[in-house]
Amino acid sequence: MSAAHVLDNPALASLTGPHAHFAERRGRVLRYPLDVSPWLALPDEPDARDWADVAALAGPGSGVPLAGYTGPVPDDWEISFHVEGVQLVDDGLDAAPDPEAVRLTPADVPEMLDLVARTRPGPFLPRTIELGTYLGIRRGGALVAMAGERLHPPGWTEISAVCTDPAFRGQGLAGRLIRAVAHGIRERGETPFLHTGAQNTNAIRLYEALGFRLRRRTAFLEARVPDDLAVPVG
Repeated sequence: MSAAHVLDNPALASLTGPHAHFAERRGRVLRYPLDVSPWLALPDEPDARDWADVAALAGPGSGVPLAGYTGPVPDDWEISFHVEGVQLVDDGLDAAPDPEAVRLTPADVPEMLDLVARTRPGPFLPRTIELGTYLGIRRGGALVAMAGERLHPPGWTEISAVCTDPAFRGQGLAGRLIRAVAHGIRERGETPFLHTGAQNTNAIRLYEALGFRLRRRTAFLEARVPDDLAVPVG
């Protein structure tokens, strides 16, 4: 189940490493609890038994997010969503704490969910905050920007949920929060990385200007388990 590099299969590396306490497992397939993250981890070369275990975890007719997976799916499974993506890694990021950034807590989750719903940075669920540190900037008491930590392969931490209220864009808040989250990651002796859509050119420009570089191209897809699939028990 080992990859050539932990970032080649970051969900697997996370759920068998620092995030193992979150892992729901069936055979060689692992996933986060559904209210924490949609990431599901396949072995590097899944076989028929692995796909059967995915189906058993998800259930017939369910959509299964397969972020980062670029291989084939079974012939009778439908690809219901597919977006090309990129993975970028720290390559000289000027990480630094931010005096205006505050650490967000579970009490802030309703506001975080509202900000995510309005800005759509990617999946953020009621318990996503448990994956790591989330920082926010408030104006007039309202949460207007945030960023935090998601996947955690050994030696690495993903920066995710980077978003800014549309009324406050253009002020550099996202960049400041990325640098602040990265500072905390670096303080632990780890290296920041992140994912975004390949068509999200504005975000990619920001990340590269901050000091990230492209490591690899990837994909974000969802495959649907056939409605009539017989799922093995046990």
